[in-house]
Amino acid sequence: MGIIDNLEALLARGQDSALLRYSLGNEYLKSGDARTASIHLAEAVRQDPGYSAAWKLHGKALASAGRHAEAVAAFDLGIRAAEAKGDVQAAKEMHVFRKRSEKALAG
Repeated sequence: MGIIDNLEALLARGQDSALLRYSLGNEYLKSGDARTASIHLAEAVRQDPGYSAAWKLHGKALASAGRHAEAVAAFDLGIRAAEAKGDVQAAKEMHVFRKRSEKALAG
Protein backbone atom coordinates (compact mmCIF):
# COMPACT_ATOMS: atom_id res chain seq x y z
CA MET A 1 0.00 0.00 0.00
CA GLY A 2 1.33 3.42 -0.95
CA ILE A 3 1.07 6.63 1.04
CA ILE A 4 -1.98 7.82 -0.91
CA ASP A 5 -3.74 4.51 -0.24
CA ASN A 6 -2.91 4.76 3.46
CA LEU A 7 -4.19 8.33 3.67
CA GLU A 8 -7.34 7.48 1.71
CA ALA A 9 -7.95 4.57 4.11
CA LEU A 10 -7.78 7.00 7.07
CA LEU A 11 -10.29 9.24 5.32
CA ALA A 12 -12.58 6.28 4.58
CA ARG A 13 -12.51 5.38 8.28
CA GLY A 14 -13.86 8.84 9.10
CA GLN A 15 -10.65 10.39 10.38
CA ASP A 16 -11.13 13.52 8.30
CA SER A 17 -9.11 16.59 9.26
CA ALA A 18 -7.45 19.58 7.65
CA LEU A 19 -4.04 17.94 8.13
CA LEU A 20 -5.19 14.71 6.48
CA ARG A 21 -6.64 16.64 3.54
CA TYR A 22 -3.43 18.68 3.26
CA SER A 23 -1.39 15.48 3.25
CA LEU A 24 -3.61 13.92 0.59
CA GLY A 25 -3.44 17.07 -1.52
CA ASN A 26 0.33 17.17 -1.22
CA GLU A 27 0.72 13.54 -2.25
CA TYR A 28 -1.70 13.85 -5.19
CA LEU A 29 0.09 16.98 -6.37
CA LYS A 30 3.46 15.22 -6.16
CA SER A 31 2.00 12.36 -8.22
CA GLY A 32 0.86 14.80 -10.94
CA ASP A 33 -2.87 14.74 -10.16
CA ALA A 34 -3.48 18.46 -9.59
CA ARG A 35 -7.26 18.12 -9.97
CA THR A 36 -7.62 15.63 -7.12
CA ALA A 37 -5.06 17.55 -5.08
CA SER A 38 -7.10 20.74 -5.39
CA ILE A 39 -10.24 18.94 -4.18
CA HIS A 40 -8.53 17.77 -0.99
CA LEU A 41 -6.79 21.10 -0.43
CA ALA A 42 -10.06 23.00 -0.87
CA GLU A 43 -11.50 20.83 1.87
CA ALA A 44 -8.43 21.44 4.07
CA VAL A 45 -8.89 25.22 3.91
CA ARG A 46 -12.65 24.88 4.35
CA GLN A 47 -12.02 22.99 7.58
CA ASP A 48 -9.26 25.37 8.73
CA PRO A 49 -9.37 28.76 6.95
CA GLY A 50 -6.25 29.88 8.81
CA TYR A 51 -4.09 27.02 7.48
CA SER A 52 -1.68 29.10 5.38
CA ALA A 53 0.39 26.13 4.16
CA ALA A 54 -2.78 24.54 2.80
CA TRP A 55 -3.73 27.78 1.04
CA LYS A 56 -0.30 27.93 -0.58
CA LEU A 57 -0.48 24.34 -1.79
CA HIS A 58 -4.09 24.80 -2.91
CA GLY A 59 -3.07 27.76 -5.05
CA LYS A 60 -0.16 25.78 -6.49
CA ALA A 61 -2.47 22.85 -7.32
CA LEU A 62 -4.95 25.14 -9.03
CA ALA A 63 -2.15 26.79 -11.02
CA SER A 64 -0.79 23.36 -11.99
CA ALA A 65 -4.24 22.48 -13.28
CA GLY A 66 -4.28 25.67 -15.39
CA ARG A 67 -6.93 27.27 -13.19
CA HIS A 68 -4.97 30.50 -12.70
CA ALA A 69 -7.88 32.82 -11.81
CA GLU A 70 -8.87 30.46 -9.00
CA ALA A 71 -5.21 30.18 -7.98
CA VAL A 72 -4.95 33.97 -7.64
CA ALA A 73 -8.05 33.98 -5.43
CA ALA A 74 -6.65 31.14 -3.29
CA PHE A 75 -3.32 32.92 -2.92
CA ASP A 76 -5.13 36.12 -1.89
CA LEU A 77 -6.98 34.26 0.86
CA GLY A 78 -3.81 32.44 1.84
CA ILE A 79 -1.83 35.66 2.08
CA ARG A 80 -4.48 37.09 4.40
CA ALA A 81 -4.41 33.93 6.53
CA ALA A 82 -0.60 33.94 6.69
CA GLU A 83 -0.40 37.62 7.58
CA ALA A 84 -3.03 37.18 10.30
CA LYS A 85 -0.85 34.46 11.87
CA GLY A 86 2.38 36.40 11.39
CA ASP A 87 3.64 33.80 8.89
CA VAL A 88 5.69 36.24 6.85
CA GLN A 89 7.59 33.64 4.82
CA ALA A 90 4.43 31.88 3.61
CA ALA A 91 2.90 35.24 2.64
CA LYS A 92 6.03 36.16 0.65
CA GLU A 93 6.01 32.82 -1.16
CA MET A 94 2.32 33.16 -2.03
CA HIS A 95 2.93 36.66 -3.42
CA VAL A 96 5.50 35.15 -5.80
CA PHE A 97 3.19 32.31 -6.86
CA ARG A 98 0.31 34.78 -7.25
CA LYS A 99 2.38 36.90 -9.65
CA ARG A 100 3.16 33.80 -11.72
CA SER A 101 -0.54 32.99 -12.03
CA GLU A 102 -1.33 36.59 -12.95
CA LYS A 103 1.30 36.42 -15.71
CA ALA A 104 -0.21 33.18 -16.97
CA LEU A 105 -3.62 34.86 -17.10
CA ALA A 106 -2.21 37.83 -19.01
CA GLY A 107 -0.86 35.43 -21.60
